[in-house]
Amino acid sequence: MAKIVIDPITRIEGHLKVEATVDGGEIKQARCSGMLFRGFEKILAGRDPRDAQIITQRICGVCNHCHTTAAALNLDAAFGIADRVPDNGRHIRNLTMGFHQLQDHILHFYHLAALDYVDVTKVASYEGADRSLSSIKGFISRGELAPFVPRYEGDYRLPAELDQALVGHYVQALEMRRKGHEATAILGGKLPHACTIAPGGATEVPSVDKIAALLWRARELRAFVEDVYLPDVLAAAGAYSDYFEIGAGCGRYLSYGLIDLDGANPDLSRRKRFFSQGSTGRKLEHEPLDLGAISEHVKFSWYADETTGRHPFEGETRPQPDKAGGYSWLKAPRYRDQVFEVGPLARIAVSYAAGVPEVVQVVDSLLAHFKAGPEALFSVLGRHAARALCAKLIADKLEEWILALQPGEPAYVAHELPAEGRGVGIVDAARGALGHWIEIADGKIDRYQCVVPTTWNASPADDAGRPGPIEQALIGTKVADADNPFEIVRIVRSFDPCIACAVHLLNHRGRELRRYQVA
Repeated sequence: MAKIVIDPITRIEGHLKVEATVDGGEIKQARCSGMLFRGFEKILAGRDPRDAQIITQRICGVCNHCHTTAAALNLDAAFGIADRVPDNGRHIRNLTMGFHQLQDHILHFYHLAALDYVDVTKVASYEGADRSLSSIKGFISRGELAPFVPRYEGDYRLPAELDQALVGHYVQALEMRRKGHEATAILGGKLPHACTIAPGGATEVPSVDKIAALLWRARELRAFVEDVYLPDVLAAAGAYSDYFEIGAGCGRYLSYGLIDLDGANPDLSRRKRFFSQGSTGRKLEHEPLDLGAISEHVKFSWYADETTGRHPFEGETRPQPDKAGGYSWLKAPRYRDQVFEVGPLARIAVSYAAGVPEVVQVVDSLLAHFKAGPEALFSVLGRHAARALCAKLIADKLEEWILALQPGEPAYVAHELPAEGRGVGIVDAARGALGHWIEIADGKIDRYQCVVPTTWNASPADDAGRPGPIEQALIGTKVADADNPFEIVRIVRSFDPCIACAVHLLNHRGRELRRYQVA
């Protein structure tokens, strides 16, 4: 029996430690540990509620705009204006989220996960005229392979010409991400940390020139997704088809939905969204979303035991770093007292189960391409494919949503700050279900809780001892070489963890708490 410890997992956001106990070449037990304390709930207590809109964006520099949107929806509810946001404000929120998520999906595949399957060293034999590949070849010839190494030496299976094409697309994807950021900033004021998305809608007023600037970026991004991203995912999946049978996980899926198609219903769990809210299992039977069924367990987290099992409205963040049995700063969110995976796979599965026509069409087309049934989705490659389908679905709709903007029309509704209030803001971030909960007392934040996607996926075991989604996805995996566990990192990265969102550190004196050497 051997124990594999990877600390930290690289090519994700933040510091995640993974321990796997291997016996007979198979993982028998797995632990995911978030290694820094999240203090944003402490930071927000006692502040003006409108500060939440600004501060929660700083949770992460990568998926910051998802927090912008969740916080705005949360404050809409707390201020009693959730059904009064003008259509222009709703469209601006949708578009900034759409463009931001599109570039985030591109980021994950090309710059975080694809390098698990692509052998960059094959670029050294490249003889073509592609400028991006020529520049990379120059670095390789001088032995300068960073950021592509150090790496685990996996079973690289792609032919040299496809490896070379994917490395060239790695560079092209950087440009596509820039266009996505630019489009978000056109309506958001800047990125990261947009300044125009606010409770009541958006402070930006659409104009004809901004609509034109959005349109050409949307068309370029759509072409990249259709002509480059999707074909690359399909090509990689064809070479690694066994990964459709690896890393299945817990088999339950939760989505908060994405892109408000109307703003008439103040109940976000029932509001009409392009991607549906709800839950499903591997049989793909849709269940409506019940926000009252969420609880956070802390038996194996470094938080006080008396805070366990609470709904976020009653949640507390009381750190206990020396707690016996604890192994993570992440809590363990559960839905209907069960383990649920969130993320693009969950979003696609829930919308497919709900019968969303656009989603059914692209999923059926994908499965027909691989001559597979829906069970193939519940896997490492299923997560990558679902993320690519999310990108395609958004890219296909961006132009329609842009043309819904009304130049010169209001995008914001004036409102008063209440002395008392309660709200919840939910949205599917790029990495999955993101919820913000607020309680206002005497005009100040009395309680604020964020339950983020990676808190769901990378959670430790709950009070009943049930492992979290990533832990379950690892258990049962065959590891060919304990000193070179590429199978583990491929599974973990398929979830696209963002520990930056799940845990945070506040140390106002600047004292060094821990030093990491990454090899």
